[in-house]
Amino acid sequence: MRIDIALIIAFYFIAPAIILRACKKFPLIKKVGSVAIAYILGVVLGLSRLLPDDFFSTQDLLTSITVPLAIPLLLFPSKIKDWFRLAGPTFKALLIGLFSVITTVALGYLIFKPEGDTEFWKVGGLLVGVYTGGTPNLASLKVMLDVNPATYLLVHSYDLIIGAIYFLFLLTVAQKFFNYFLPAFKKSAESETLDHMEAIESYDVLFKRAALWPIVKVVGLAILIVAVSGGLAMLFPKDYFMIAIILSISTLAILSSLIPGVNKVNESFDVGMYFILVFSIVVASMVDLTNLASPSFELLGYLSFVIFGSLFIQLVLSKITKSDTDTMIITSTALICSPPFVPVVSGALKNREILVPGITIGIIGYAVGNYLGFLMAELLRLWQF
Repeated sequence: MRIDIALIIAFYFIAPAIILRACKKFPLIKKVGSVAIAYILGVVLGLSRLLPDDFFSTQDLLTSITVPLAIPLLLFPSKIKDWFRLAGPTFKALLIGLFSVITTVALGYLIFKPEGDTEFWKVGGLLVGVYTGGTPNLASLKVMLDVNPATYLLVHSYDLIIGAIYFLFLLTVAQKFFNYFLPAFKKSAESETLDHMEAIESYDVLFKRAALWPIVKVVGLAILIVAVSGGLAMLFPKDYFMIAIILSISTLAILSSLIPGVNKVNESFDVGMYFILVFSIVVASMVDLTNLASPSFELLGYLSFVIFGSLFIQLVLSKITKSDTDTMIITSTALICSPPFVPVVSGALKNREILVPGITIGIIGYAVGNYLGFLMAELLRLWQF
């Protein structure tokens, strides 16, 4: 391995420890939150031009490793009986989220469609796919709809750029802002208190010698789960690989949480969040602004309208249905950003209870994204004027 690449990878894994120490020492940094700081650091690194031109594949590999490892580690301490009370709100939030995305895509098509453009309906299909599912759905719909490669690259690039702004909003002020309009999330009687979650933010346990063996055990189990899930996912068609692997990881992790020796390892959640911090730095450093050199303002406006417009509709409908702030935010995260980002936002909101519902919504989004995207594209094609 080249020395420059090895040093950058080392930085990705060491930087979270520095961030956590800074959060403990400086109240202002702690108030912003370790996840938000990690994300900001990643964006700065990505824009600094310090990264090699051929580094993207390494970044992609790191994101593909850290999140699958983090998911079981975050789920091991789960209390399954608390999830059943969230089944109704989760399904309601999913329907509201899907309706919000579909509605804004349809309205945005009418607003931003360039005069004489006979292919813009395909963009609507792409947006429904990516904002109910994720990048795998975007790639699938590109093939299904025979989208021009240049258009696809612009949509994907704008999604990363606007999505980064949107995601930073979710990590920082979204919860406080939406609490003015929606009720706060009601935690279960056995749920950890906010003070305890803030104590976890220091991650002191990770740096204690006594925690080494428990950490080795849960990380080893997480690696085993990811390996088995990867093998199972390979039995499915390529288009369903992401659905299969996340579903397998989540299921095996939940089953493992029933084992007392696994469920009671307090360090597990902390290690999982450490991997999420690594992921946050890596994925934020992948932001590329070069595609804005020749911008398509119609596409830029369309994507911005769908992302923030769908969030506004979700807010209105959540107010009407009396949904809580955290459920709305995690639903939007799962649909707009995709399941790998759910643990990041769950950590930023200091709410473990929404982790499984959020991942569940994201997995359902993956499953229906291709169908909804294709149907929307066909409807917009018939709706052309």
